[in-house]
Amino acid sequence: MSVRGSLRHHRLIGMAVSLSATVALASTLSACSGDEPPKKAYTVPSSLCGISVGPALVKAALPGGNALSTATQKPNGGTIRCNLYVDSKLVLSLAQAWWSEGKTTAAVAPAYPGTKEGTMSEDERFIYSGKAGVGRTVPSCKVSRHPEQDLYVAVETRESGVDDPDAIEKLLTAYTKAVEESPACR
Repeated sequence: MSVRGSLRHHRLIGMAVSLSATVALASTLSACSGDEPPKKAYTVPSSLCGISVGPALVKAALPGGNALSTATQKPNGGTIRCNLYVDSKLVLSLAQAWWSEGKTTAAVAPAYPGTKEGTMSEDERFIYSGKAGVGRTVPSCKVSRHPEQDLYVAVETRESGVDDPDAIEKLLTAYTKAVEESPACR
């Protein structure tokens, strides 16, 4: 065999080995990642920042991970935000925010970008997508410290990989009802 033929043979073998290694690596990575989402090894408390809500509803809107923690944030005089962290990463925010009386859910929703192109409920109290939702509390939710304002609730995922309209809708409606029954509305 000539030198030229030998080099060509070497190159073909080298390419075949590289291709085989690439296929093997891709197969291994695919097998490791599987189709199962990461396990949710944490426990969700029944009360988040003072509002009772079903842990299963909250967990459905969270990504997998090992540890869950919460923190309350009050960015202004009319908003209370309950932030949820999985493995120290902000993944979900549940907010109560007072808006000028008479605003519609459709008018408030653009303040929460994840609601863009969301689904509006028949009664027009809720708008939600797979990543966020906004809900208006019942008209009887009035307090003296926020005259001429209506209380809205927002649920927002934060770069968690969660995109589940059903989970967001269920959490949003349950959280809104829980806020309506809490001291926030008295």
